[in-house]
Amino acid sequence: MLNDIYNRRIIELAGNIERLGRLPDPDATATAHSKLCGSTVKVDLKMDGPVVTDFAHEVKACALGQASSSIMARHVVGSTATELRELREAVRRMLKENAAPPDGKWEEIALLEPVRDYKARHASTLLTFDAVVDAIGQIEAKRAEKAADTAAASG
Repeated sequence: MLNDIYNRRIIELAGNIERLGRLPDPDATATAHSKLCGSTVKVDLKMDGPVVTDFAHEVKACALGQASSSIMARHVVGSTATELRELREAVRRMLKENAAPPDGKWEEIALLEPVRDYKARHASTLLTFDAVVDAIGQIEAKRAEKAADTAAASG
């Protein structure tokens, strides 16, 4: 029943999203959009090596997209690229393959576990994770290109 996924805690998370807005000078910006429901999440990311040092986002999504974005905003700074890629995969598996939710600092994602029974809601729930991983990929690609240019210039 839909009431299972739109519980009090999901509504609280959706109504209390931290780090809303944009960063003045992000290392990358990525947008994820669900064609199914029209939800959109845009993230700005700054990284120092593999570690996220700053984050901001604009969230135009349903309560589930807002709740997952809220969880991301609470824990993303200080997380590593590898951790965030693994997190996105863990959430995807939780929703689509009945895997266990992540634990540790990401344990709140378990609140989204009932969404697995509503396939039409998977995309909006995954938006923030997809956007963050996209931004990480952009940053890594820029770094690789810069390193290649530097090597070519000195070689």
